[in-house]
Amino acid sequence: MKFSEHWLRTWVNPELNSEALAHLLTMSGLEVEEVESAAPAFDNVFVAEVLSTTKHPDADRLNVCSVNVGEAEPLQIVCGAPNVKPGLKVPCARIGANLPGDFKIKRAKVRGVESFGMLCSGDELGIPDGVDGLLVLPADAPVGTPLRDYLNLDDQLFTIKLTPNRADCLSIKGVAREVAALTGAVVNAGATPPVPPQADDRRGIHLAAGSACPRYVGRVIRNVNQAAPTPDWMKQRLVRAGLRPISAIVDVTNYVLLELGQPLHAFDHGKLQGDITVRFAREGERITLLNDKEIALDSDMLVIADDSGPVALAGIMGGAHSAVEAGATDVFLESAYFAPEAIAGRARRLGFSSDASHRFERGVDFGESRDAIERATRLILDLCGGEPGPVVEAVEPLPARPPVSLRVSRVARVLGVALPEAHIVSILERLGLVVAADGDTLTVTPPSYRFDIQIEEDLIEEIARVYGYDNIPVGTSIARTPMLPQPGNARPKAALKHLLVARDYQEAVNYAFVEEQWEADFAGNGQPVKLLNPIASQMSVMRSTLFGGLVNSLKHNINRKQDRVRLFEMARVFHGKGAEQQPEKIAALAWGPREAEQWGIGRERVDFFDVKADIAALLAPRVASFERADHPALHPGRAATVLLDGQPIGVLGELHPKWVQAYELIHAPVLFELDVAALTKVDKARVEAVSKFQPVRRDLALIVDEARPAAEVQAVLQQAAASFVTEIALFDVYRGKGVAEEKKSLAFKVLMQDTHKTLTDEEVDAAVAKLIRQAEAAGATLRV
Repeated sequence: MKFSEHWLRTWVNPELNSEALAHLLTMSGLEVEEVESAAPAFDNVFVAEVLSTTKHPDADRLNVCSVNVGEAEPLQIVCGAPNVKPGLKVPCARIGANLPGDFKIKRAKVRGVESFGMLCSGDELGIPDGVDGLLVLPADAPVGTPLRDYLNLDDQLFTIKLTPNRADCLSIKGVAREVAALTGAVVNAGATPPVPPQADDRRGIHLAAGSACPRYVGRVIRNVNQAAPTPDWMKQRLVRAGLRPISAIVDVTNYVLLELGQPLHAFDHGKLQGDITVRFAREGERITLLNDKEIALDSDMLVIADDSGPVALAGIMGGAHSAVEAGATDVFLESAYFAPEAIAGRARRLGFSSDASHRFERGVDFGESRDAIERATRLILDLCGGEPGPVVEAVEPLPARPPVSLRVSRVARVLGVALPEAHIVSILERLGLVVAADGDTLTVTPPSYRFDIQIEEDLIEEIARVYGYDNIPVGTSIARTPMLPQPGNARPKAALKHLLVARDYQEAVNYAFVEEQWEADFAGNGQPVKLLNPIASQMSVMRSTLFGGLVNSLKHNINRKQDRVRLFEMARVFHGKGAEQQPEKIAALAWGPREAEQWGIGRERVDFFDVKADIAALLAPRVASFERADHPALHPGRAATVLLDGQPIGVLGELHPKWVQAYELIHAPVLFELDVAALTKVDKARVEAVSKFQPVRRDLALIVDEARPAAEVQAVLQQAAASFVTEIALFDVYRGKGVAEEKKSLAFKVLMQDTHKTLTDEEVDAAVAKLIRQAEAAGATLRV
């Protein structure tokens, strides 16, 4: 939210300068993102009056002006502005003035005529007003007054970044309440007096949406002067808050929005038909909004309707048909409370936002509705005249503000500082909370605008920030910190990250919200978990795989000329509700050369087996097996299921060619995704003596069907291995002369070693013969 410091200080004026006030707000949780001046620095510029103008003798577009700047004698100034004329009040930069852009005003001759200053436009002073020519000041502007003082140009503009729970500070009144609570200053805001009706014009109101709109207030005001100008003081405050003045009626509703935080809307009373009904949209209904966008209404969208149909999208934007246009004399003013859940996400779904929806989505003070319409009525009558009717109000049960219990002793335990009960009560009451004491327990009832206070911790946080985080002493912990037992068959998740970092990967952190198309492409998931209120259209579902985020990160790196990428991510995926359907996964992606560029190594691309080795390192000392797999994200002939103790724990493979092309990746990355739960379990370390005896190696070449996996043959050999066989490993695959078509030769090395004695030839031969018999029984043939 952006606001003028001067406006805020009309409500509450603590003895703090701008810098100190900004720091105080930030440290209390209202982060001040920016403090900027209302105008650039300049000096020696005064309010002046043009007394007379004559044409320059040597220039058709120049005028020689006599200008009163508040001194005994007028100044002669040459001016080329098209709107200069006698009687005009304008800014005048005198000799010696310094204007924005390091422009200094000096005595000069313009086409032979002396000029003793300069009449200024808004652009030249850094306060553009959209006028081609001089900045025209009000006719009652006092001549000789410094312009910075007259226009309050030394004002500071605060921009605060509010967390979603502090919507009560989306107004000058809300920020003033905070400043008063933090500093003890007095808020200078009196009660809004009711405006007595001058006519009996009214419009009926019906609430048909239950808790979505439990309060709606309306008022008819007849015979308003639409052509009445908005006063400069109101325009100034609106502009400095980032809003553009439009017309008196609209400006009043925007002004009350900023002042009190209550969105209002004005309808053209003459265009409404019958009573006002607040309800949900019906099937097939459409509306054209004030932004000229025609939309089809969904059944979960709340609308303001009359007998003809919807006239406004509740809490978001009014309809174009019922807008107050030039010439309208009667208006119907609306002030309402809409539940956040009834408004949240609807504007984003339609592709736009508004100041009203921004507030209603976060929560508006339902106790302010009537005061806001009274305040707006008074301003409209003061500016535009008119005859107000009575306030008509429809009310259903409003949201409860249940009391919260707070233990004084608990405050001391959490904050680490013992505050007297009276001090705690004072802080809470300064925040507008109602406090009742009963021994060590305080019963605290939040006001209607503090819907974020629900539990004891909320109150402790309020005490901490008002007391001041800087005032809480930093102490040394005196708690006992014993070493916690670590199971021998488990390892921390951080160890998995360290292993991948050691293998040249970098960690990536991606959103759990992803594009729906990613789920179809990388998980084959046609029914992903959808978000009710997505923060963006491209983040509408929850991911069921980490592949989408990694591929998107790869594309981001490729677009920035990275030629070698190694990324991993550890995070949850979502298949549904419940912890068992939200497992934690670890996934990685490798793309580009196998090694970083250097003179001693070639530029071969990373392949399936490189990443398979990374998986082996993650699982060590446990050993995984791999089976051919079909996966929607992976190349059909270069993908495998990772098995541990016979159970699948993930997948490994090269990205499918169609996704390589669709996502413009130049060539395919290799990816894997594994269950974290399986990786955090490890076998307990076993100690074995290192054999002092000579190992024996035998090689077996077995002919098998081409389609038969080598891992399957190796598993058969492992089952028949004698106790002294220490390793069976594939070292060669041969196809060609001497081997029949549709067959292949698999060569295995067999290492044998005993820890107690040297193996004899008979023992070795018997062990090898057993392996051969087992292989032949499984369909393999010994190659001779």
